[in-house]
Parts: sequence; C-alpha cells; structure tokens
Amino acid sequence: MATLLRSKLSNVATSVSNKSQAKVSGMFARMGFQAATDEEAVGFAHCDDLDFEHRQGLQMDILKTEGEPCGDEGAEPPVEGDIHYQRGGGAPLPPSGSKDQAVGAAGEFGGHDKPKITAWEAGWNVTNAIQGMFVLGLPYAILHGGYLGLFLIIFAAVVCCYTGKILIACLYEENEDGEVVRVRDSYVAIANACCAPRFPTLGGRVVNVAQIIELVMTCILYVVVSGNLMYNSFPGLPVSQKSWSIIATAVLLPCAFLKNLKAVSKFSLLCTLAHFVINILVIAYCLSRARDWAWEKVKFYIDVKKFPISIGIIVFSYTSQIFLPSLEGNMQQPSEFHCMMNWTHIAACVLKGLFALVAYLTWADETKEVITDNLPGSIRAVVNIFLVAKALLSYPLPFFAAVEVLEKSLFQEGSRAFFPACYGGDGRLKSWGLTLRCALVVFTLLMAIYVPHFALLMGLTGSLTGAGLCFLLPSLFHLRLLWRKLLWHQVFFDVAIFVIGGICSVSGFVHSLEGLIEAYRTNAED
Repeated sequence: MATLLRSKLSNVATSVSNKSQAKVSGMFARMGFQAATDEEAVGFAHCDDLDFEHRQGLQMDILKTEGEPCGDEGAEPPVEGDIHYQRGGGAPLPPSGSKDQAVGAAGEFGGHDKPKITAWEAGWNVTNAIQGMFVLGLPYAILHGGYLGLFLIIFAAVVCCYTGKILIACLYEENEDGEVVRVRDSYVAIANACCAPRFPTLGGRVVNVAQIIELVMTCILYVVVSGNLMYNSFPGLPVSQKSWSIIATAVLLPCAFLKNLKAVSKFSLLCTLAHFVINILVIAYCLSRARDWAWEKVKFYIDVKKFPISIGIIVFSYTSQIFLPSLEGNMQQPSEFHCMMNWTHIAACVLKGLFALVAYLTWADETKEVITDNLPGSIRAVVNIFLVAKALLSYPLPFFAAVEVLEKSLFQEGSRAFFPACYGGDGRLKSWGLTLRCALVVFTLLMAIYVPHFALLMGLTGSLTGAGLCFLLPSLFHLRLLWRKLLWHQVFFDVAIFVIGGICSVSGFVHSLEGLIEAYRTNAED
C-alpha cells in the first residue's frame, strides 16, 4: 500500500514537472529560443545575460554561440553579420570560447589589462612629439619665409590641435540611449568605417602604410641627427658620422623590449627636461647677442622654391595624430583629452615661435639647417650632447607606435593574419618577434646612413605623410562620419583645411624631392 501511494505521488509530481517544463518551453519558443536542456544550461545563461542588457537599452542582434544553439532546431542560420552582439554600432563581440578574439576585442576598446596614464603623462607624450628635435629646423623655415613662416607656426598649431580633436571625435558614436560611446580604437578603424561597406579594409591599409612611413621616418631622423650632432661636436676624434650613427643605434636596441606606453611616458618626461635645457642654452646665447639682432632681415617675402620645404618642416614638427587614438584610449580620464591638447599646442606654439625668431635674428642669412651648427664650438658641444640625449630618449615613442601598427596589421588579425602571433600564450614576446623588432631598429640605421639629409627628409616626410595624416584625412573622416551633426562653420573649417592641406602637401613633396635629387647630384660631383 505504501509502495503504491509513493508510486502515485511520483507520477503526479512527474506530470506536474512535465507540464511546467512544457509551459516554459512554449514561452521560450514564442521568444525564439529552445527550452534549456542540461547541455544547454550555459548557453541559456548567456542568452539571459543578453536579454538583460537588451532591456537596459543596448542593441542586440541574434547571438549564436558555437555548439550551443539558441534558436529552434532546423531553422535557417542567420546571415553573417547578424549573429553578433553590437554595442552602439561598434565592432562585433567575438563568440564565446574564442580566447584570442576576446582578447582582441578587449584591447580594441581600451584594454583593461594595460596600465592607464594620466592627462599629464599623455601631455608629456604629445609635448615630446610636437616639441622634439625638429624645432632645430624652424629657424631655417624663417630664413625662407620671414614673417609668413612665423604665421605658419601659429597656424599649424591651431589646425593640428583642431584636427586632433575631430579625429578623436570620430572614435565615438551615440547609442540608442543618446550616450556617446567609444566604438573605434584607432586611426585605422576610423578609415575602415569611412570606406565601408564597399571597401571595408581599403582605408585602413592606406592609413597603415602612411603611419608606418611616418613613424619609421621619424626614427630615421632621430638616428640621422644623433650621428650628425656627435660628429660636429667632436670633429677631432677619428670617428665618422656613420660610426656615430651605429653607436647611437646600439644604445637604442633595448627599445625592442618595450611592452607598454607607461615606460614610454617616463622617457618622454626626460625628453621634455632635456628639451628645456637645450632651449635655455640656445636662447641665452641668442639673448647675449641681442644688440646685433638683424630685424631688418625678417621680411614679408618667401623663397618660392625653398619655402614649400619649410612648410613640410613646420607641419612635421606638429605631427602627433598617428598616436592620439592610442593615447586617448590609454588615459585614465579621456574627458581631459581636449584640455590636454589645448595647453600642449599653446605651449608648443609659443616656444617654437620664440625659438625660431630669436635664433634667426641672431644669425640671419647665415642660419643653417640645424641651428646648433651656428653655435660656437664650446657651447655647441654641450648643447649637442643634450640634443643627442633627447633624440635617443625620443626614439622609443615612434618606435613603439610603429611596432604596434605592424603587429596589429600583420600578426594579430586572427585567421586573416599574414604571420603567426608575436606573443605566446603566456603573453611573452617570442624570440622571432624580438628579432623582428631588432631588425626594425637596424633598418632605421641603414636608412640614416644612406639618406643623411635632415632638413630635406623632414620636409619630404612632412609634405607626404604629415600633411595627409594631420590635415587631409582627419577633416575628410570628420565630414564623412559626422556630416549630419556638424554645424556650418565646422563644415567650412574641414573643407578649408582639406584644400589648404592638399596644396601644401603636393607643393612641399615636389620641392623636397627636387632638393634631395639636387643634393645627391652635388654629392656625386664632390
């Protein structure tokens, strides 16, 4: 009797359980999901999380997890592009279980595993980039441009500050709640968004090539100027300029071990201090000769043939757009980015203008391409040592940025990568990856040895990639991505910058190339 009673109770309980499960299954079926089985418990938990986020106002498409279907069996699979969960129209979230893609997605939106930097540290990086070694060529620009050269120093500061801000604005979009969220992580992502959907990767490839050229040329210029300065500082030593360049490169080899931007920020701080000492020494000497300043030499005329080269020099001295997305993404408070850009460019404009004008007034028509070559021997050696230290400390930032671009475009694109990853599963750099980094350092040395023309290389790079990355592309991308939200004066600024930047770029590139050809002909004749 007891056995029969227990059997009936068990049957009733089973019937109730089956009815409840049937109701739950019917409810989930009407919602587009299959009732959960033991094997699908994890998948349902994932679907519940997505449903909760959807109720919070986030955009949700159908999420398909490999091996854990959330839709009815036998239903047609969703088309590619609709199976991802997207936040504010951003990049798709990788399927669960894909560790490499998950890590890539985390890095795309700022990466929580990397050390964050403060606004001051970001400002030191930008200051080091736009007040680097290349201020040495600004008095040479005044020589060929007069007061118009001074105006261009101010104009370039304003334009580059503006284009830096609109470039960062292209990283953000509004979600369904009207909140501004970061949906892109780099210059390349912005370019790809502008070229989509017809050519979704064309823009990124163009920007990658321009970035690599710009960054590698910057590294080459640091090696060139280091060898030149050391050779002129110690002309009595039996060491050639090429040998000094080799010694400088040997000092720079540890850059291959850089892992994050935090260490680079420390180098940038030291660079800024060295730059301050250099400016004090040069300006102090110029002030000591203030009675001999040649104000009458500063005129409103330009050298039509050489002034376009000066434009490239000025533009190149303000180049920082290529690593602004990385800096802004690594800041602890991204909201402080605009303020940081304002004070860094104002300081750069004032210091560059004063330095260029005072140096030109001191030497007038005898102003040389590298202004320290005008200093007397005793002072020149001290200043050049500080300059070489600054060049060596400035090298890591563009090198680190170039390595990141190369690794991301060639080694970290999942199944689309051209080569295997440079890092192992434990996050350590593989030996062959370290070898490639060292090879990049050696490549900058070889280029510095065979193309040792500082001003012409600076003008060529500024006209070719500097104007494109600082003037043309940011204004074009701003118009393309935010056209519906722009005011009329913003559209006017963007169009004007694009037109003026295009003219300066073509003119400067042609004249810089002619200058390089002429220099090689002169060297061949000698």
